[in-house]
Amino acid sequence: MSERKAKDTVDFSVEGGVAWVKFNRPEKRNAQSPSLNRRMLEVLDELEFRDDVGVLVLSGEGAAWTAGMDLKEYFRESAANGLAGVRKSQREAYTWWRRLRWYQKPTIAMVNGWCFGGAYGPLFACDLAFCADDAQFGLSEINWGILPGGGATKVVTSLMGFRDAMYHAMLGENLSGPQAAAAGLVNESVPAASLKKRVDEVCERLLKKNPVALKATKDSVRRVVEMTYENAEDYLIRAQEAADSFDPEGRTEGMKQFLDDKSYKPGLGAYDLSKQKPKKRA
Repeated sequence: MSERKAKDTVDFSVEGGVAWVKFNRPEKRNAQSPSLNRRMLEVLDELEFRDDVGVLVLSGEGAAWTAGMDLKEYFRESAANGLAGVRKSQREAYTWWRRLRWYQKPTIAMVNGWCFGGAYGPLFACDLAFCADDAQFGLSEINWGILPGGGATKVVTSLMGFRDAMYHAMLGENLSGPQAAAAGLVNESVPAASLKKRVDEVCERLLKKNPVALKATKDSVRRVVEMTYENAEDYLIRAQEAADSFDPEGRTEGMKQFLDDKSYKPGLGAYDLSKQKPKKRA
């Protein structure tokens, strides 16, 4: 099979406020090559501030989400260019993972198949994650003589309990979708036939939320997890003040609809964004 063109290694479409982005190297189990990593950053740049995008979903074409890093192109061919080649390929991958962690819009990993090694970087970068029951999660690095790098070790220690993380990293044994959900790697595992429907439901709910509040919330969760309680308390006060200054009508309209109009209850849903003065989606 001829080599896929760089621009075709990532596919995307925008439908109903959702950007559906796909790893698109199914012939390589969507392994992340340097060309795919460069193209993914371009796609993220293109979509981040589009007014017709409110949520980004990352999935994979074919039977894999992504099988991690392309062993030939990412490791062997980069290493052939010495330390400079290795560092360049690392930057290309880590840069888009970092961008995704702090993305302007809510992000969802829709894990439809294999999720191995280097896949844990973008998995953790997405705010939410849903998988098919028959998906497979694995840190196989120990099986070919290296440690789980590229942030993968940090990911499992952040999302899983200590003993589970240690077992997962040291044994190199795969987890099924339900096992990954039980361990905390994803929010939910559902039958493969229901995965797209479940993610659609979550996207629909997210699109009804205030986008400025969503951005502030997702950033806050990532920041405060490593803070002391006192530091987190102070940070969250400042974060709310910053959000209010950027979107002063958001809280006012939400409170008005609850307290005055009595048109909704915060514990049962979001206020009606259509009644707020139009503002570009964050």
